[in-house]
Amino acid sequence: MTEEILISKAGQLGIVELNRPRAINALTVPMFEAIEKTLDAWRDDESIRAVLFRGAGEKGFCAGGDVRATRNLMLSERFEDAARFFDLEYRVDGLIAAYPKPIIAFQDGIVMGGGIGLSGHARFRIATERSRFAMPEAAIGFFCDVGSNFILSRQARHRALAFEFAGEPVGAADAVMLRLTDIVVSSASLDALTDEIALAAADKDPEHAIAGVLTPHAGDIGPIPFCEGVDRLANCFAVEDVGQMLHALKARAAEDEFAAHLHEVIGKRCPTSLDANRQALDASRSMKSAREVLALDYRLAVYLTRRSDFAEGVRAVLVDKDHSPAWSPADLSGVDGPAIAAAIAGE
Repeated sequence: MTEEILISKAGQLGIVELNRPRAINALTVPMFEAIEKTLDAWRDDESIRAVLFRGAGEKGFCAGGDVRATRNLMLSERFEDAARFFDLEYRVDGLIAAYPKPIIAFQDGIVMGGGIGLSGHARFRIATERSRFAMPEAAIGFFCDVGSNFILSRQARHRALAFEFAGEPVGAADAVMLRLTDIVVSSASLDALTDEIALAAADKDPEHAIAGVLTPHAGDIGPIPFCEGVDRLANCFAVEDVGQMLHALKARAAEDEFAAHLHEVIGKRCPTSLDANRQALDASRSMKSAREVLALDYRLAVYLTRRSDFAEGVRAVLVDKDHSPAWSPADLSGVDGPAIAAAIAGE
């Protein structure tokens, strides 16, 4: 086990707390190992009837996986170690998605990348007024993984594509509409809500009892600026080719400020990542389980992390922080779409 994961109990509620607050609880191999070991032990433990995930600190639930560490592995040509990280991460995400006991996730503050993987597959997902959700992988030469496409592919395609392409944070209300969370509560109420959930976990039907605790909080979520903006531009995302999508956004830019913003932001993302996101999302729409999507994610993660764009993207955003990556290829016309498709198919 590791001090980066704190394990506790409140009655018959098991609590898993991510404990790297200075790193916004960024996920490491020991953390995933501890989570997997704990969930495996609790699966058949009759004293545990439900599980709660939460993050330590004020900044957020989880900022994602430790991609800087993964970049270092790739630069050192430790490809198998990097693949092991993704295998472990996706295995834990799949375990959460199929867990036989109700899992509750407090998605307070920042919820990005791997944080969506841990919390988005939970049975009950609870955001707050401080929550900010994002899958920013296209900014670092990667793609939206962690089974996020199992969630987003059940959403309107134009919303999912815009969210994945832009990679910018959205608030809790938009996250509800994107199906990344279920309800929005006050951050100040989380301690009291934990106590209520712990009492509900002792019920003979804990899932039903927990739902009863949360239902009164499922009220009006407020404005949804991202989804409303993208809905106006749905036709721009109705085509197959990412370049055509950008062209359509540019054509709307003069009359729609949000179209201009999306065109500018998406135009800076890694071209290969954009097409990978599009292909992975479309392939996921026919898949019936999170684990099936996670298997796709593993194949595509292995392919993309071995390309130069991943190391370059992490350098530009997280290491040197100059935000001036040199993508290869530099534009969409050079993207090897068939190679991405082969990776997705496992060929």
